[in-house]
Amino acid sequence: MRARPSPNQRMGPRPAAPAPTPQREGERLAKRVAALVNCSRREAEQIIEGGWVQVNGQVVEEPMVRVLDQTVLVDPLANPMALSEVTLLLHKPPGWEAMAPLGTANKRTKPAQALLQPAAHWVQDESAERVLKRHLAKLSASVPLETAASGLVVFTQDWRVLRKLTEDAAVIEHEYVVEVQGEVSAEQLHRLNAPVASARAALPAVKISVNSTSKASTRLRYAVKGAHPGLAAYLCECAGLQILSMKRLRIGRVTLAHLPEGQWRYLLPHERF
Repeated sequence: MRARPSPNQRMGPRPAAPAPTPQREGERLAKRVAALVNCSRREAEQIIEGGWVQVNGQVVEEPMVRVLDQTVLVDPLANPMALSEVTLLLHKPPGWEAMAPLGTANKRTKPAQALLQPAAHWVQDESAERVLKRHLAKLSASVPLETAASGLVVFTQDWRVLRKLTEDAAVIEHEYVVEVQGEVSAEQLHRLNAPVASARAALPAVKISVNSTSKASTRLRYAVKGAHPGLAAYLCECAGLQILSMKRLRIGRVTLAHLPEGQWRYLLPHERF
């Protein structure tokens, strides 16, 4: 008589037990720094985010990084209260969208904020700021500029700067250089400054003068309160002029100066829009 199979034989071999999840080694950098300088965990995070900590000789700005037996050094000048909200000035090249968020990048949209990389920081920046990863995050663009134009664009983390640029947008003067094809006659210049009566009431007041001229092109100085994208193109079209290029030189009292195209710098402490 054949023996009956045991319950285990009928069900087949038992499945292997799942491998234990390996434990993450080490401790958070913030915890190590807090112990080294005898401060709170939050203060340690601020010290790390401020670029004051080196791990094996390399600056690390992420408090959640885990360390084991690495050498962790904290700069003696570290100050957890020194973190500040920054404002960055970019010389936007043509073709980049001044107001587009980073998440909208595609073949047709190139957010100008993507140009804010450490490698593009102007070497002649007169600020005392060290470029930190936190400076290039959580930035707001508040002053539009035509995609085809180049020139000064502002990105800020500072709510005071953002409020100034938004609440006072209508009274902050913008200065541009607009290059048009050919020479500009006295009549055309008059039409630029005094558009037809039917449109005059709906348009902001502008100040346009000839900056330089040649047979091939004329450079116009164009000043207006507020950004008003498309206004220069409309005025030039009404005057029978074709725009070749446009560059914003100034927003309020802050100027582009010698900042090279495609590079950025920090707003200096004494600069005010």
